[in-house]
Amino acid sequence: MPASSRAMPIVLAAVLIDTIGFGIVMPVFPTLLRHLGHIDLEAATRVAGYMLVAFALAQFVAGPVLGNLSDRFGRRPVLIASMLAFGVDYALMAVAPTLAWLFLGRTVAGIAGAIYSPASSVIADVTPPERRSAAFGYISAAFGIGFVIGPAIGGLLAGFGPRAPFIAAAVLALGNAAVMAVAMPETHARENRRAFRWRDAHIVGAFKPLFAMRIAVPLLVTCFVYQLSHMIYPATWAFWATVRFDWSPSAIGWSLAYIGLIMALVQGLVVGPVIARIGDRRALVIGLAADAAGFLAFAFIGAGWQAYAIMPIAALSGFVGPAVNGLLSRMVGPDRQGALQGGMGSLGSIASIISPLLMTQALAAGVSQGFVGGAFLLAAALALTALVIVLWKVLDRFPTAASAIAEV
Repeated sequence: MPASSRAMPIVLAAVLIDTIGFGIVMPVFPTLLRHLGHIDLEAATRVAGYMLVAFALAQFVAGPVLGNLSDRFGRRPVLIASMLAFGVDYALMAVAPTLAWLFLGRTVAGIAGAIYSPASSVIADVTPPERRSAAFGYISAAFGIGFVIGPAIGGLLAGFGPRAPFIAAAVLALGNAAVMAVAMPETHARENRRAFRWRDAHIVGAFKPLFAMRIAVPLLVTCFVYQLSHMIYPATWAFWATVRFDWSPSAIGWSLAYIGLIMALVQGLVVGPVIARIGDRRALVIGLAADAAGFLAFAFIGAGWQAYAIMPIAALSGFVGPAVNGLLSRMVGPDRQGALQGGMGSLGSIASIISPLLMTQALAAGVSQGFVGGAFLLAAALALTALVIVLWKVLDRFPTAASAIAEV
């Protein structure tokens, strides 16, 4: 079997494990925070927001560093080291005695779990430029499947106590590191490697080659605003569902599993064929419009079954990330794919720093005023803003961008 054929399923499994590790603890997080901090649910909501910020800050710093290291030393050693650290960290969090320990653990998890850049670089290494948008959809599908498996396992393991999901995450991560060490080939050719420079290992250095492209900056802004809105799910879903529907941890886990399943089906089976047929720009419009519509609906629903009915529409937002990433990856050469993907990871991390603060505070403020849907209204406004940017700044510039891409 060619090395490229073996690399893609292994790296997708790494993304899957990383996402499972993040999602598996979500159903028990409200209970664990209240237990360790001796606080009520509203205070736990705010603490969870701060903890997500710590996680995202770590990923913001680590993403470009890991991406540039993978451009220098290859994808394989960076991925193996990350998964080893990820597994050890979750084992330590399983025995965390205080909130401070849990904060530290989530920070280290942010560093170790910043595998988006080397994983996406593997996809760029083994996929022709014209097929990358669809291939990046597989990365998104792995995230979606992780959110199916992770919360479902977390909900089931909640019966064994709030620490059990952390132990399971550690075992999965360490097992994946062992598989990569034995079976994963290197995909980054030595002739495409370049020296590691700290001046490139940050978000500005990662995007520097793109600034000459007229479409690049609007695309990056669109992606950032979209990510701000989309962080509402990990930031507030468990707390929103607890307040709105009085769901148990198991019920929250199954609802998150359903969300992940629908998103994975869209990203794994629908994104590639649709983008190939209608193009990236139309897919962007559909994805952002569906995102905004879904958030507006979530803001006003009154029954739990309605959340399940809305999600297939909201899941069409899965077009956004692959379309943007596919366009941008064709604007840089093979020696800078890691840097680009690290920059994209950092962009998402900035959103992950800002958005949980906005979303959790909006949820808490809304609850205090008797309206549970405040965070979803904010997310809808952000998604509509991203849609306006695409309609105003991307569509009219697309012929120029297409020409620029063709020249790369």
